[in-house]
Amino acid sequence: MTDTEHKKPKPKKLLFLNRRAPYGCSLPREALDAVLMASAFGQQVTLVFLDDGVFQLKKKQDPADIEMKNLSKTFAALEMYGVNEIYVEQASMQKRGLTLAQLLIPAQFIATQELSLMLEQQDQVLSF
Repeated sequence: MTDTEHKKPKPKKLLFLNRRAPYGCSLPREALDAVLMASAFGQQVTLVFLDDGVFQLKKKQDPADIEMKNLSKTFAALEMYGVNEIYVEQASMQKRGLTLAQLLIPAQFIATQELSLMLEQQDQVLSF
């Protein structure tokens, strides 16, 4: 076997765009499951929350009245899986009256222009 056959494949740069509110459909939970799985398999994962997706990170969620499982508890696993590249679109946060202090986990603001550049640098973009 040659040296190239022994090398591990380079991790893919995967960007997950989360656009939906945390409840009302299964996509936010499926996106989070996919993020954890991709990270567990050594891929380089970046998360971006925009539009109503920023509500996924809001503290003090209680979906008991709509009989849905609380999605917010699963976000604690991101750090254990090494997912540290977490962004919220600044315009989406401002439009919805949210601040970084109201979020469950640490995240960074990203401007729409910066997001466009980030999208170009990924191997794959998945939108939920």
